[in-house]
This record gives sequence, C-alpha cells and structure tokens, in this order.
Amino acid sequence: MTNWQDFKQAYLVRFWSPVPAVIAAGILSAYYFGLTGTFWAVTGEFTRWGGHILQFAGVDLSHWGYFQVIGLEGTPLTRVDGVMIIGMFVGCMAAALWANNVKLRLPNHRIRVFQAIVGGIIAGFGARLAMGCNLAAFFTGIPQFSLHAWFFAIATAIGSLAGAKVSLLPLFRIPVKLQKVTAAQPLSAREAQAKRRFRIGMALFLAFVVWAVAKIFDAPKLGFAALFGLAFGLIIERAQVCFTSAFRDLWITGRTQMAKAIIFGMAAGTIGVYSYVQLGLDPKVFWAGPNAVIGGLLFGFGIVLAGGCETGWMYRAVEGQVHYWWVGLGNVIGSTLLALVWDDLAPAIAINYDKVNLLQALGPQGGLVVTYGMLGVSLALVIWWEKHFFAQKSRRTQQAAQATSAN
Repeated sequence: MTNWQDFKQAYLVRFWSPVPAVIAAGILSAYYFGLTGTFWAVTGEFTRWGGHILQFAGVDLSHWGYFQVIGLEGTPLTRVDGVMIIGMFVGCMAAALWANNVKLRLPNHRIRVFQAIVGGIIAGFGARLAMGCNLAAFFTGIPQFSLHAWFFAIATAIGSLAGAKVSLLPLFRIPVKLQKVTAAQPLSAREAQAKRRFRIGMALFLAFVVWAVAKIFDAPKLGFAALFGLAFGLIIERAQVCFTSAFRDLWITGRTQMAKAIIFGMAAGTIGVYSYVQLGLDPKVFWAGPNAVIGGLLFGFGIVLAGGCETGWMYRAVEGQVHYWWVGLGNVIGSTLLALVWDDLAPAIAINYDKVNLLQALGPQGGLVVTYGMLGVSLALVIWWEKHFFAQKSRRTQQAAQATSAN
C-alpha cells in the first residue's frame, strides 16, 4: 500500500520535471511517426474542425484549396489526427483529475479575453500559413528534416520577442485588487474531493485505454493514435509543457529550463525519425518559402499575446482556466481564416517554393549531422542568452544600489 501511495504522489499527483518529460515526448513522437505514418500535430485538425462547422452552416468547401491539401474526409473519430487529439484531451483531463488540479477560473479582466481571442486567431492563422504549429514545425518538423521548420523556428523566436514587448505595455497591465477571501475549506473536505477526483480520473484513463486497445483490432492506426494521444496529454499536463512559457520566460525572466527541454526533446525525436526514414518511411516535408517565415512571426507573436500555444491552451483549458477556452476558439477561427484566403496567398509565398528535405539535399549522414549541429547551436545560444540576461540584471541592480547610496 505504501509503495502505491509513494508512486501515486511521485508520478500521478506531483508535477513532472520538464526535461525528462519532454525527452520522453520526443521519443514517443518518433514512434508515433513510425506506427501511424504521420507526425504529432494539432492545428491541421483544428482547421478541419472549423471546416466541419462551415459545412454544417451550409458552406461549400469543395473549391477551397487548403482543404484539398490537408484533406477534410471523415470525422475526428475516423481520422488519425482527430483520434490523437481526443486522446490528448482525455490524457490532460485524467492527469488534472489525478492531481485535483481542476477548478473553474474566469479571466480577471476583459482585456485578457481580448488577448486570448486575438492572440489565438493570430497564432492559428500563422501556424497554418506555415503548415505547422509548435508541434508540427518545431517539435516534429525539425526532427522530420524539413528546412521550412527551421525558418519557422527562427521566425517564431523573433515574433515571440515582439509579443513579449507588446504584452508588457501598460494597456495589458491589470491593476491588482485585494479581495476578501471566504473561509478556507476544511482539510478533510479537500482530501475527500481529491480522492474522488483521482478515482474519476483513473476510471476515465482506463476506459479510454480499453477503447483504444479494442480499436487497434478494428483500425490499428486509429487505436495507436488514441494511445499516443493519451500519453502526449499526460505528459504536457503533468510537466506543464508550454512553448509560450519557453519563449516568454526566455525574454522576460531569463529562465531557460523549458527552452532547453524542448531542444533536448527535438534531439531525441530526430534520431528516431532518422531510423524510420532509413527503413523506408517518407518524412513530412513542406514548402521552405516566405510562408514559413511570415507564419512563424505571426505564431510567435500570437502565442505570447494569447498566453498559450497549441499544447499550453489544451491542458489549461481542461484544468478549468476559461481564458484558454477563448484561446482555443481563436486558434480554430484563425486557422479557418487561413483556409479561406489560402488560394490567394499560396502561389506567391508557399506552393511555388521547393520542399527541402535535408536528408536528400545533404545526404542522410549530412542531414543528420547538420540537424544536430543546428540543435547544438540553438542550445548554445539559449545558454549564452541566460548568462547575458542575468549578467545585465546584476549590473542594473548594482548601478541602482550605487545610485541609492550616492543619494
């Protein structure tokens, strides 16, 4: 009994360390590619959800080029991406219930709702313009050896810096209000709630596992996608994996733990994808055109303004943070708007550019070495920035102290 309680507290209730968790996600994403033939991504499916809503409203999408590119056949329950995302939501919910981390929390100001919707729209539009979000372009695009993902990554970093500066403007600063707090809930009542929610979370988890395993015998790819989605959901909620936090913290507080974890995760996924490619699977490669750069700039700006990326809003939404319901809605709207204007934009900035596969352009070994080299450079830059940030902060503190003593 003690061993179970220790395991429960250490792995199901407490938050996980980001670095090993994100490395595990990188490894799982490689296996996901190998078993399903696709990559870990979410905004493409969100765009399809927007398409289904338009179809339900009577809009004819047969001539929309974007849906011809990503496909609109079937339903979320019959598509690999759809089932995987459902699994992610279930995993997030189960993990949040295990830790008694579900509570309805409303936005504390109207400006936050504005940030959530507008930032979500900008991020969703940018992600689909570049054919990928933080997952499809960053976390799995780079391990897929697609040059466009590097364009997107660099542009996202720049866009997130702009978003961080804008989010610090006085317009978005909300004055703190002291509020009277009601009497604290008795500890025994909180313990009873935690136990009840843990049981609900475990029942949800086990029921979904049974459904996914049964699905494997009927439609193997869908069943595996459901199980991988469940695992991805558990990881991002328990480790609080958020690309927005990685970039925002980098620029505003100088903290780099999540940024380093993401780089390590990409490195772990790269060798796995490389192995599958050598066995004959084709990596997912997209156009290395201006769309990747413009999309990355918009995406980086949007996620910081909204306060959540495509992984961050998902687990925070199921935890009861209403702000991120608006972010998710904005994502779906933004990605659907991109589908609306794709035919006008694509010839000039996307489809007439080459799809550059680094393994083909540089040879298998060359592409692998260059990818790891660029990941190494990325890690070195993050470490340099951390030291530079805190060195500057220390100098400012010393200067302020000297000025105070002089007065």
